[in-house]
Amino acid sequence: MFNHDWPVPANVGIAMTNRHGGVSEHPYGSLNLGLHVGDAPELVMANRELLCKQLALTAEPIWLEQVHGTHVLNLDTLNLGYAVDPPIADASYSRTAGRVCTVMTADCLPVLLCNHAGTEVAAAHAGWRGLCDGVVEATAAQFSSPMGELIAYLGPAIGPQKFEVGAEVKQAFCGLHPQAAGCFIPSGDKFLADIIGLAKLRLSLLGVNHIYSASICTVSSPDYFSYRRDKVTGRMASLIWLKS
Repeated sequence: MFNHDWPVPANVGIAMTNRHGGVSEHPYGSLNLGLHVGDAPELVMANRELLCKQLALTAEPIWLEQVHGTHVLNLDTLNLGYAVDPPIADASYSRTAGRVCTVMTADCLPVLLCNHAGTEVAAAHAGWRGLCDGVVEATAAQFSSPMGELIAYLGPAIGPQKFEVGAEVKQAFCGLHPQAAGCFIPSGDKFLADIIGLAKLRLSLLGVNHIYSASICTVSSPDYFSYRRDKVTGRMASLIWLKS
């Protein structure tokens, strides 16, 4: 688990995994939580069970089929009896105790949100496409609390020294918000992008000012899964839930 010293409301639980502590074998070693990456399903399910036990969760996390979009799943209206396929979404929201908002990443940015009162929570999967298209804004819009009362926690993700993108990515962000130009550094005919800085900008423009970041580069750290570094690899999870 990623250890943090962030201020978290007493009624809110958060967790962000690394790649250690599971049963999966190379190249998924060892706490791979993704069923869609080629790992043996029985090992992934064993890892998910280990995660639930370690966090003392009273219910299984709601695992999503993430498609780099902006759809936010409201877990309070979700029928938990869905059988085979996980719901398609890149974020989830809840104000019901025990419904665990969960996203999986392996370089993309996990964004966890809650309100200061500890009565609403959400998790968003922010790759550059989803972030640019507004997944953070769509997730924050689910909250009934004012934006100034929200807290954001940004987990491990690809760092600004490793995230090389084309000019079209910079143009996409800067076309929406010219201030985003400061998050791109020229690198030959490409740019190095700061996805954490871009998320902080988008949150601050919403009025979310309480933002905490892990500042861990998944590509540079062998403790984390990285798709850009390894191609065939596992997935970490970032989770947030209400305790009561």
